[in-house]
Amino acid sequence: MASENQSHSPEPIAPAKVDGTREFPPIRACLFDMDGLLINTEDLYTLCADIVLSKYGRPGLPWPIKAQLMGIPGSSNGDTFHKWAQLPISREQFKEEQTEQQRIHFPECKPLPGVEKLLKDLRRARNTQGHPIELALASSSEKLNYDMKASRSATKAVLDLIPEEHRVLGDDPRVQHGRGKPAPDIYLVALESINSSLPDSAPKIKPNECLIFEDSVLGVEAGRRAGMRVVWVPHPGLAAEYKGKEKEVLAGRTALYPIGNDEQLGAVDDGWAEQLVSLEKFSYGKFGIVAP
Repeated sequence: MASENQSHSPEPIAPAKVDGTREFPPIRACLFDMDGLLINTEDLYTLCADIVLSKYGRPGLPWPIKAQLMGIPGSSNGDTFHKWAQLPISREQFKEEQTEQQRIHFPECKPLPGVEKLLKDLRRARNTQGHPIELALASSSEKLNYDMKASRSATKAVLDLIPEEHRVLGDDPRVQHGRGKPAPDIYLVALESINSSLPDSAPKIKPNECLIFEDSVLGVEAGRRAGMRVVWVPHPGLAAEYKGKEKEVLAGRTALYPIGNDEQLGAVDDGWAEQLVSLEKFSYGKFGIVAP
């Protein structure tokens, strides 16, 4: 949330530089995915699927298949999964059994390394122009699943560092059905939720003043389509699947799930996105953020 004692816009200073050449304005808002980025639910999704697969004599979900499912709502019960799984049960039964496992295991989820410190730092941080850093969540998880994942008190305390009014979930009516990631809509709605809460004295935040944190390939593409900068923090298994293709991922140009409007995508090595192995490695100053 914006500081209440901010009565006027700070004087502008030189924008942040990337690689010493490309200039960007300092970041004013950080927008976060959730599953696999803030909490360890990607591993739990795999666990729940594997339990059902094993019950019917099938192997565990491999990364070449999982990589095609991440970030797409309902994909764990979609064509790609079932073409590979070849289960002797209906999709409806698989969904029921998988959902039951998720009810058991989602409450076990916990924050990933570096998450709590990063969110706490950003809540107290300002950018180099003196603006507070705003936080938002943009997750494909629906409200029911979010509540299960946040049911553990320690996990809820970390997720609550992001204001409730700035959380946009997969079943939010402001996001048109069928316009999930890699479409940019969920991130644009999250930005609007921030801008609508700013005091009148604060200028509206522009997309290029936003930094998105994502673990999925489609999430990176959604961020690039939204005209925002992106930090990609993939699971080691996903990173291995895209070894040698990192530049295409960061540009949003994997064509994993084509939706048209390719003019929204980035260019390779354009400086708008970068990859980290962990949120513990995040560099505040690189993005014009002054951490406490």
